[in-house]
Amino acid sequence: MRLEITRRSDLATRAMVELNRLGRRTKSVELAEAIGTTPGFLSQAMTPLAAKGWVRSEPGPSGGYVLTADLADVSVLDVIEAIEGTSDAGRCVLEDRPCGGADPCALHQPWQRARTQLLDELSNSSLATLAQGRQ
Repeated sequence: MRLEITRRSDLATRAMVELNRLGRRTKSVELAEAIGTTPGFLSQAMTPLAAKGWVRSEPGPSGGYVLTADLADVSVLDVIEAIEGTSDAGRCVLEDRPCGGADPCALHQPWQRARTQLLDELSNSSLATLAQGRQ
């Protein structure tokens, strides 16, 4: 993960919170409308969540998405990494190259400290906490 949050990560997070709020199987059209996207783009955000086992996609006319995870057990960082991939701590913040070791950039140390603080905050923020703020 390059410490950037894409629209897919935002949609995935909001979809899980919305499924929790609804508390039932929800058709992709309804869920997409509720979080402000299209069913096609929603499926791109939901596929990694299903792969993690946090949601289940049930096909067919009576199908839809079902939340299978407890939001208290899933952090914001968990969702971001499911969508974007895991963190690449060794990449330079200024250039597309490895950083640190014998050849660190001028911002390496403060960036590493800020990055660690951000990742800690995202890791300690559960989706349940986000859901409480949306009620």
